[in-house]
Amino acid sequence: MKIHRDFSDFLASHFQGKMQKLGVDAGFSCPNRDGTIGRGGCTYCNNHSFSPAYCRELEGVTAQIERGKQFFARKYPEMNYLAYFQAYTNTHSTDTDRLMGLYREALAVDGVKGIIIGTRPDCVDRDLLTRLARLPWVMMEYGAESSHNTTLQRVNRCHTWEQTAEAVRITAEARIPVGLHLIMGLPGETEEDMLTTIDRVNLLPVDTVKIHQLQLLRGTRMAADVESGLYDIPRFSPEQYALLCAKITRRLRSDIAIERFVSQAPSELLIYPRWGLKNYQFTHLVEKSLLSL
Repeated sequence: MKIHRDFSDFLASHFQGKMQKLGVDAGFSCPNRDGTIGRGGCTYCNNHSFSPAYCRELEGVTAQIERGKQFFARKYPEMNYLAYFQAYTNTHSTDTDRLMGLYREALAVDGVKGIIIGTRPDCVDRDLLTRLARLPWVMMEYGAESSHNTTLQRVNRCHTWEQTAEAVRITAEARIPVGLHLIMGLPGETEEDMLTTIDRVNLLPVDTVKIHQLQLLRGTRMAADVESGLYDIPRFSPEQYALLCAKITRRLRSDIAIERFVSQAPSELLIYPRWGLKNYQFTHLVEKSLLSL
């Protein structure tokens, strides 16, 4: 049972054949880490939790992509690739020529048909988007996390929902596909708050969303805050979170593709939740929950 438009549906509208994202660490930092707008980074963030093992910034962009291709080619020899600039903020530079050089380097690797740039909504402008629009294929993925400015302030995002909305609009005006990254279960948010974020996403020219549960990770300020009793975070069971995802699926505009519902940090970093479910198993829970709505 197909419960929603997924990321493969979105890619099929742009490419022929099977496509695989390959993560790239291009050595960027974040403006709320290096003092540009803040210090310490997002309170929940441990960037090592989502960087694939083949991503090693010291190896350079081409070497990382070639290692990623070797990793996936064993299973899928007939495949093309999207270079996913994933770690930290991948437009955080005053040197636009350097940025464009990195992106073009990725596109020059055999089999790479496009790039996806993960960044913050306060780190793009029209001039950069105009240059990006000239590349063969590019997609922007903005870390929005929540539409509630009180939440964004609480977790030290150092940007606002209004900046997210503006970044999405100017990206769409540049005819570049755009995705949003959202976290469910941030401290202080109710279920209705999370669904309100979905309502606000529906008002924007968004192509995809990437949703996942809040993960409490070792080595983060949030983990220290929770341990000290400063605040707690929602403690979803798999069934409770699946029901929330079912409600999100019903609420989200039908043309917006959902790339995922869950994420899984490495076991050595993860404090909560430790559900032990594969992605397909969780999707089955969402399907079951949809039937109950």
